[in-house]
Amino acid sequence: MTLAEKDPAGRGLLEKLMAAVRPEFRVDILFPAPDDPVLGWKFCAVPGCDRPASDYELCKGHGNRWRKLPDRPDRASFIASPGPPLRGRSEPGRCTVADCRYGSAGKGLCTRHRDRWQRSGQPDPAAWAATVPAVQAAGQAECRLSFCSLWAESNLGLCKSHRTRRKDLASLDIEEFIAECERHGKAFIDFRGLSPQLKLELQYAVQTRHDEQTVTLPLHIANWTINRARECGVASLLERTEQEWRQMSVARRRKPGWEKFRNRSETFLIYARDIVETLRDGSGWEVEYPRDIWRLAKLSGLKQSAGGARSGIRLRFDRIAQPWLRELGKRWVRYRLTSGLSIPTAASDVQALTRFSEFLTAAASTVNGLADIDRPLLERYLAWLTDLPGGVSANESRVGGLHLFFQAIRQHRWDDTLPTTAAFFTGDVSRRRAPITRHLAEHVMAQVEQPAYLDRWPYPEGRLVTIILIRCGLRLAAACTLSFDCLLHDGQGAPYLRYVNTKMEREAAVPIDEELEAEIRTQQRRVLERWPGGNPHLFPRLTGNANGQRPMSSDAYRGQLNRWLASCNVRDEQGRPVHLTPHQWRHTFATRLINRDVPQEVIRVLLDHDSMQMTAHYAKITDQTVRRRWEQATKVNIRGERVTLDPDGPLAQAQWAKTRFAMATQTLSNGYCGLPVQKSCPHANACLTCPVFITGPEFLPELREQRHRTLTLIEVSSGKGHTRVAEMNQQVLTNLDRMIGEIEKDEAEEADAS
Repeated sequence: MTLAEKDPAGRGLLEKLMAAVRPEFRVDILFPAPDDPVLGWKFCAVPGCDRPASDYELCKGHGNRWRKLPDRPDRASFIASPGPPLRGRSEPGRCTVADCRYGSAGKGLCTRHRDRWQRSGQPDPAAWAATVPAVQAAGQAECRLSFCSLWAESNLGLCKSHRTRRKDLASLDIEEFIAECERHGKAFIDFRGLSPQLKLELQYAVQTRHDEQTVTLPLHIANWTINRARECGVASLLERTEQEWRQMSVARRRKPGWEKFRNRSETFLIYARDIVETLRDGSGWEVEYPRDIWRLAKLSGLKQSAGGARSGIRLRFDRIAQPWLRELGKRWVRYRLTSGLSIPTAASDVQALTRFSEFLTAAASTVNGLADIDRPLLERYLAWLTDLPGGVSANESRVGGLHLFFQAIRQHRWDDTLPTTAAFFTGDVSRRRAPITRHLAEHVMAQVEQPAYLDRWPYPEGRLVTIILIRCGLRLAAACTLSFDCLLHDGQGAPYLRYVNTKMEREAAVPIDEELEAEIRTQQRRVLERWPGGNPHLFPRLTGNANGQRPMSSDAYRGQLNRWLASCNVRDEQGRPVHLTPHQWRHTFATRLINRDVPQEVIRVLLDHDSMQMTAHYAKITDQTVRRRWEQATKVNIRGERVTLDPDGPLAQAQWAKTRFAMATQTLSNGYCGLPVQKSCPHANACLTCPVFITGPEFLPELREQRHRTLTLIEVSSGKGHTRVAEMNQQVLTNLDRMIGEIEKDEAEEADAS
């Protein structure tokens, strides 16, 4: 029975494959270029070796030779002296007679000279060869193999040794034999020995992975997949289910260390089957909705989790035993996803329906539809949940999801048989304990922030992400997905970090200092060195990112963080190793600001929270009043330049947060400090020469008084010969004159206008 007879939906697959696979991939043997971003490879480190490196920068042949040496030298010494050429690249033994380049047939002599040696009484072969006149090489053809310089001894154009090897491969014609010898050990993908459709399917898989320009495809992974498909004797990858291919892959586990290789190979095998199925069936809701297991990679336009990927996520409705509940559940989840619900939340909704299905199967098997669900049944369900693992948080999610499910059924009138008594109420689930802040102790932060410890990060990207988390209070997903052009500046030239609040789905900005700005500039240069054409991300993923379009994943950073903490041996006050999460730095950032008496509204803006409790609401009203007056007032810096705050600009909220912090905690007798909130002042007791000092008309009396004192101090110092003191205060006087003059000018203009 053919594949088309087994699966009528696949009758057009062969035609689709013929149209999809391009000629450069529709070959028996594919030779990828070494610099290909997906299929590329590196040459062996041994000079002159044309084989691809597999491990330790050596090809398989040189790697085996190095490992088998009894007194294995270091790799550098081996590379400098690797020994004779590898099998398949070494020239066969030749006759020892001078200038004779026929292959050796025994005793170091070719066939012709060995016959003469035997007729001479078989003396010492080496001594006899030295007495034989040199052979004339005129008109002798060489072996057709490029790496062999021996003379041909047959009408096939091969030397004696390669003619003998040819007998072992008699099934190949001469051209195929030569091609086989030439590519021995080289880098290629071999599609030979496959049925026509299976070959096209695997060629299509390699082509698609190449075109996606995301994950690399090592050649040994591609060849492993092709070999497994060849061994199974199938005509199409679709003849076996995904689970059957996985079981076949597990059955081939061989030796320690094989697991990691098998996982990567299995991934590409399943990927190949998946995209072939997509080519046959298409994608989208019309394809996925009827299935009981939704493959979210087939659906576009879904909201993903922050910093996550949806390629491997599946929603399983097959675990919902009741058909009526399964169909309503699929309709509800589809509505939720297309309305902008995130994938993790949808997965939680499916889990809530699955738990309810388990309850119906175990404790309420007589329920045959929505009409049989009432309040007493739900009270039994609440009691049943208390025996499940997960605690209050898990039960709250299960009950909340089911409550929203019932609510959607009533709202959209999907089924009018649902009784009005089928409802949950406030108090049905125990309340969670009030969460406490999870900030890190300063004892731990003192270790984490040590420059010597930060320099131990294996990658500069991880180090910079850590600094951003500590100094800016960002969520990890927001830090990992920062755009390449994430720096902004206000009218004073102060830097800000622009980011996307992944939880609230909006842009925000936070003030930073010049040191962090310089580190971000350095990271931008690193990105441009790797991707000269530009990159959308400040932190591109380090691996599996051939085209650079994938940002660093949160999981990758967490793995680096755990290894970094272990290498630094960070410990708490009791001497125990510290295990922290990146989000704790956000709590620490906020706690530090609270301890410095920063208003809650300022902290809300810095953290870009959406709302606060009543205390924050009052803080917001007060803050708005102060901000409105600040925006209306004249503000000048030490150069006499006006400082403006655009209430409608992209930095309005973040700039005001920085200003409000300065007004609350750094107000001076004659102005404010405009330094970022994360940085200490490098101009102690010298604010009138500080480049970030700001003042306004409310401080005009103090400025005039200070000008009078400064002028007196200059006169006294000059009279006593204290020229250094006079020079230092002269700059203060100049700055005071500029600021007073600009403020008085503004007041004069207001007086004229009135």
